[in-house]
Parts: sequence; structure tokens; C-alpha cells
Amino acid sequence: MNTSPYLIPLSPVISEEDIKKSRFITYLAHTPGIESAKAFVAEIKAKHADARHNCWAFVAGRPEDSMSWGFSDDGEPSGTAGKPILAQLSGSGVGEITAVVTRYYGGIRLGTGGLVKAYGGGVQQALLQLATKEKAITVQFTISCEYPHIALIESILASHNAVQVNTEFSHNVEMTVEVDARSAEQIAAEIFNRSRGQVSVAGLDKNT
Repeated sequence: MNTSPYLIPLSPVISEEDIKKSRFITYLAHTPGIESAKAFVAEIKAKHADARHNCWAFVAGRPEDSMSWGFSDDGEPSGTAGKPILAQLSGSGVGEITAVVTRYYGGIRLGTGGLVKAYGGGVQQALLQLATKEKAITVQFTISCEYPHIALIESILASHNAVQVNTEFSHNVEMTVEVDARSAEQIAAEIFNRSRGQVSVAGLDKNT
């Protein structure tokens, strides 16, 4: 599991450019997952149903995770649209992002080289306008303790900026907490050591 944070889009971007009478409109959006990416593509294609082409690419997960990549030339010559768009996205270091480039044909052919430059360049310019934020990878785990240990546990969690997702009170206390994945093992060890083994931690589940 890669626990290092990565950048994701903070807000959408729309960029327009006219090249030899063809109008290119580039859309960038935060899409956390392949289904979200496909939904965004469908939204833009519906918005510009009268356009000649709506070419797209997405990096729907971590920037380096090629299993979450996808692209389409949408009728343009093979390799002239989707791949140049994807090349810009995958090289940006930004994850969970989709680009759709809408083209309204102006009657002048651009040639394969011109198309590659137009689609890739449009996304490149849009990326320059993109604001991003860091996404931390978090994990959740459950802490089981007796009532006298609550103050100790809450003190440890607070020192690591952990979030208490849920707490159940019965004959003992069970807390579900969410923490930065990079510090999860350290927190678990600190809880175990400072409680002298009387508090248990279980279920370190990834939450991305």
C-alpha cells in the first residue's frame, strides 16, 4: 500500500482556444474513481452533443496507477487525441482527474501532428490554470478499551490529529478512528505501549 499523499484537483477548469477555425474547449474536473470519470465524460458529451468530437482521458486514481487510466480519440485519427491528453494528465503528477476536449470543426484539416499539438496543448494550458490540494491516504481501525483508558486514548488520538468516526459504549468502549496511513502503526504501538497492553487495536483498513 502506497501511503504517500498526492495532488488532486481543487476546482474545475474550462479553457478555450481557436485553431484554424476549429474551436477547442478543454474541461478538467476532479473524478475520484473510474465511474466518476466516465460520468463526467458523459456529462460533457451530452452538453456538446452537436460537436464533431469530444475526446477524453482520465487518471482516476493515484497519478502513477496506470490501472486507473483511460482515453478515447472519439473519432479523431488513432493516437491524435486521447493519448496526447492522457500524456499531459499522467505527466502532471495530479490524480483523480479527467480531461474532456470538445472540438467544433471549422472546415480546415489540422493533420495528425496538428491534432496532437491541439489536444495535448489544450490540456497543458488548462493544467496551468488548475488549483490542486493534497490528498492524504487514511486508514481506519478499531480500538477496544475499558472505561478508565478513555482519557489516555483520546489524548493519544488528539496528538496525532486522529478522527473518531464512531464510538460505542457497552461493557467496554469501542472506538473506530481514522488516521493518516503513514502514522497508523506508530499510533497503534503507542496505544499498546502506554496502556501496557491492556488496549487492543484491530482492523487497519485502507480508506482512499
